[in-house]
Amino acid sequence: MKVYEGGRGLAGAQVTVNGAPLDPRFDVRRFSPAGFEWTYVGDGPRQLALAILCDHLGDEQRALALTEAFMREVVAELDNGWELTSADIDEALARLGAAAR
Repeated sequence: MKVYEGGRGLAGAQVTVNGAPLDPRFDVRRFSPAGFEWTYVGDGPRQLALAILCDHLGDEQRALALTEAFMREVVAELDNGWELTSADIDEALARLGAAAR
């Protein structure tokens, strides 16, 4: 099971997956030139949603298709410091009506 964690430090917003930096997946789509954000609806949270879904699903096109809904329902609701597991993401995708795998 993967664990995604986000927090804010002197370097700004930082997100890891199993302790390693999460790839923002600018190669798939660049929503935010500044990188990740959360707690609201916007380009930074959209970039985070895409990155998490690409990593979790392993399917770039499917991740892109689910980005907006996942950003609105999950990423925009995260606290300043947060943790999501693979199971949390699967549950969120099920609530959104998308099979997780």
